[in-house]
Amino acid sequence: MTSEVDNANIMLDPLDIQEGEETYRNPTEVKMSQIVLPCHANHCGELSVGQLLKWMDSTACLSAERHASCSCITASVDDIHFEHTIGVGNVVNIIAKVNRAFTSSMEVGIMVTCEDLYTDRQWKVCHAFATFVAKRTEAGKVQLKQVFPHTQMEQMEYSLAAERRRMRLIHAEIITDLLSSSTAQLGECQEYQDAVPAERTRVESVELVLPPHANHQVSTFGGQIMAWMENVATIAASRLCNAHPTLRSIDMFHFRGPSHIGDRLVLKAIVNNAFKHSMEVGVCAEAYQGGEPLRHINSAFMTFEVLDSDRKPCTLPRIRPEPVDGKRRYKEAIARKKIRLDRKYIISSKHTEVPLSVPWDSSNQMYLSYNNVSALKLMDTRNNWILTSEKNKVRLYTLEENQMLSFKVEMHVSVGAGQTFHLLSDLRRRKEWDQHYEECEVINQADEDDTLYRVATPSVSKRGKGQDFILLASRRKPCDAGDPYLIALRSVTLPTHPPTEDYTRGEVLCAGFAIWEESSTVTKVTYYNKATPGVLPYISTDIAGLSSSFYSAFSACSHFLEANKDSVAALPPFSPQHSSNNTVSVKL
Repeated sequence: MTSEVDNANIMLDPLDIQEGEETYRNPTEVKMSQIVLPCHANHCGELSVGQLLKWMDSTACLSAERHASCSCITASVDDIHFEHTIGVGNVVNIIAKVNRAFTSSMEVGIMVTCEDLYTDRQWKVCHAFATFVAKRTEAGKVQLKQVFPHTQMEQMEYSLAAERRRMRLIHAEIITDLLSSSTAQLGECQEYQDAVPAERTRVESVELVLPPHANHQVSTFGGQIMAWMENVATIAASRLCNAHPTLRSIDMFHFRGPSHIGDRLVLKAIVNNAFKHSMEVGVCAEAYQGGEPLRHINSAFMTFEVLDSDRKPCTLPRIRPEPVDGKRRYKEAIARKKIRLDRKYIISSKHTEVPLSVPWDSSNQMYLSYNNVSALKLMDTRNNWILTSEKNKVRLYTLEENQMLSFKVEMHVSVGAGQTFHLLSDLRRRKEWDQHYEECEVINQADEDDTLYRVATPSVSKRGKGQDFILLASRRKPCDAGDPYLIALRSVTLPTHPPTEDYTRGEVLCAGFAIWEESSTVTKVTYYNKATPGVLPYISTDIAGLSSSFYSAFSACSHFLEANKDSVAALPPFSPQHSSNNTVSVKL
């Protein structure tokens, strides 16, 4: 490996989780601890983010190779948000472990914390997910062994890894479509007095890949390429503000091709746009040897801030883009900023920090869908549910956490899992077995996996008004044989469907079905709901043991499934003409 790895203190976690007298140790977990020396820092005495990226990549690669038992290369890194800087003398602790393995790729989770040796204080710096690919051997393509989660936390990450992988696979296409539609609506670039010409921030630098920059397979370390990219991006940002910038985030990026010893890496960076307190820098890495044409290795977008003496963001000068390509990059940076804020607001925030109903928009559909399914998966991995009542093999469980009550209903049906999934996926048919579904209409078939519904429910009192809900239904088929089918539900808001006087607008934070195949003819169906004020009146008597309406509803569900187990389930039709861009025009 490289000298950075050789000098690190790398070890397996000796006491990860202790259960009774037995000690459990995750076999893929690797730790690296580094003390930050002046040679690792910039002139402000802070650890260079490029150096941190090299350490993160090295630790994650070792974890991936421990699982794969062969050489691995970095394929992609998800969004990284740096919460704090790290000073000279502090200790950086990095933990990496494989969350899930697919055919030849695997997701590695990376946690970075900082430690002050003199005060014994520790704090989180960042959390990242990287994808590594096992390199082909002489025998051919590598088939990775599966990861078997042991703890609840490992089960949660294992389950969410499939959803993150799905988002990675569609990310580039979705972002391209969103940028095209968003930039077309922005019009001409705004002119500012005293704006800094973008050309002034342009940086180009070349690096020769030497043996210390590469692994034992002579491929350049992904972390080394990221470090060089961070270096030129920092120079570009400094030229705009004439001050030392702080890197706050790096957008998800993919390595397009390999680089090897002897390559000349050409690194280019330019400030695409400057906002009030932040700027976006675009950076590109290309490689060549001899007289061959340039090969595209990687592109990334980095967000910088400039902090004052109180660590508060400074106001930045505006940028004057170059004609044609510069104006395109300027507009795309505005669109990416909105996408970035949507992504951080929906995915990174805790449920307690996010309103129950988030505005739905074509630009945030991918992240809302991810959040919707992830929330259901988190409930499905909980192992501390309490059995409240049982009747004829229909079980009601409850769970109270953080002053939030959740419940789940569990039953078995003699219907195939795929057919059960199709029958329950179409909420329009739910009123055939659920008395709480009075009306259900499709508002928008966003794509094959996501549908927006309006659901009306009757009043729980004789003189009260009924409730209606605007629900996003996100469907997922199993990623692997051991995964469930999922139908996740959550409330969203649509300006085209505001609350009306006839109904009280209700909200659903997290609900849905997990459908597990136990055999070709037996399926376990579990329904989850995180009880909000709009849902509690319908289930409070069941939880208190004063009613068994839950049994009646899910007994009816069982009869509905078995009566229709041979029918062809018809979901709302999807076609490009029914996409969100043409059916519902919604702007945040």
